[in-house]
Amino acid sequence: MADELEELLGFLSSPSPQVKKAALDIVRGLTGSDGGIETLASCSDLVLPPLFRLLRDIPELAVPAAEALINLSQNPTLAEKLVSLRAVDTAMEVIYKQGSSDGRLSNLLVMLLVNLTQLDSGISSLLQVGDDKIEGLYLSKLVRSFCRSSSSDATEGTYEHVASIILNVSKMEAGRRILLQPKGSLLKQIIRQSDSANPLRKKGVLGTIHNCCFDADRQLQNLFMLSEFLWPALLLPVAGKKSYSEQDTAKMPLELANALSHEREPVDDPEIRKQALEALYLIALQDAGRSALWSVNGPRILQLGYEDEEDPKVMEAYELIGSLVVSNAG
Repeated sequence: MADELEELLGFLSSPSPQVKKAALDIVRGLTGSDGGIETLASCSDLVLPPLFRLLRDIPELAVPAAEALINLSQNPTLAEKLVSLRAVDTAMEVIYKQGSSDGRLSNLLVMLLVNLTQLDSGISSLLQVGDDKIEGLYLSKLVRSFCRSSSSDATEGTYEHVASIILNVSKMEAGRRILLQPKGSLLKQIIRQSDSANPLRKKGVLGTIHNCCFDADRQLQNLFMLSEFLWPALLLPVAGKKSYSEQDTAKMPLELANALSHEREPVDDPEIRKQALEALYLIALQDAGRSALWSVNGPRILQLGYEDEEDPKVMEAYELIGSLVVSNAG
């Protein structure tokens, strides 16, 4: 059996296009089951390098090669191996290859990057940590594609999963530092997607903001440079659906007052509401954060939002920030 498998994998490097394709179809089929992935994991040195070559050099076989790599990357050991073989570099190179316009292939490679950035090594590779000249360059490219694609339906699906990559990256301190750097301001670009109708985008963006707020003790000024977008992103999901009175909105900046002066569709996902409240809590732990929240009439928004809330876990999150804000008022 092992000999047959080695022979099959050897055919991935055959000079004959038909033989290559037939071997790739079998390998891709094997990656569709846990048993098949385990079998291939036992000879990863024979399967991964040829799949990369097909992905990079043979356009007509790139899609099935990418599908096989995505399936293999679900195995943590193989994912680590992929990172060590510079899979992140290869994926970025193919996505942004001059003249490349294959949306399906780009979408698959973005999904491969989602899997690889679940590992610390994959995040470090994507962030290009350790090389000051290019650190954050890959992330900037993906953010630009993510933000541009939202306004054009044709490419929206291609880059929507970048939301999950950004979320993964924000779990690492180096990722949050790069996202919050004022120069290039990646978080400023991303945060505008917080009101996207696409649930994958919305959840990824709000989760990223939430994670960045864990560094509020060190990064409060950089967060406040985005206050025009930050307060709506965090307060509107937890503001309930009522129309606010002029007396309430008069104490708010325009970007909040305009949105709250009429009834709105509520944010259905309780996880998004909970994450917004947790992020506000992390900001409010800082004296300057609490003052800023009062300055936009945040406590009133939290009070009215709490009245509409029905989810017990979200209600707990309201109560936690409510007690912090009220007990430290003034």
